[in-house]
Amino acid sequence: MFGLGTPELVVIFAIAFLVFGGKKLPELGKGLGESIKSFKGAMSGLDDAKAKIVEDNVPGLKAVNEIKEKVGQVKDAGKVFKV
Repeated sequence: MFGLGTPELVVIFAIAFLVFGGKKLPELGKGLGESIKSFKGAMSGLDDAKAKIVEDNVPGLKAVNEIKEKVGQVKDAGKVFKV
């Protein structure tokens, strides 16, 4: 984790506790967690948009993905009818 060991993390947390106080730290942690979650969601949205652009611009890729989907449906149907 960025070359930080336990002693370094303890010092960082102690300084944060002194600066922000005990009541404010949980709120800061919650805000940080929500911002990281939002950032990850935005990054996955970019991946979806990039995949859509690639699918639209590469000839035959859309057809291949449709065939893959149909094969998956047939496999799922085969599992249902197996005894």
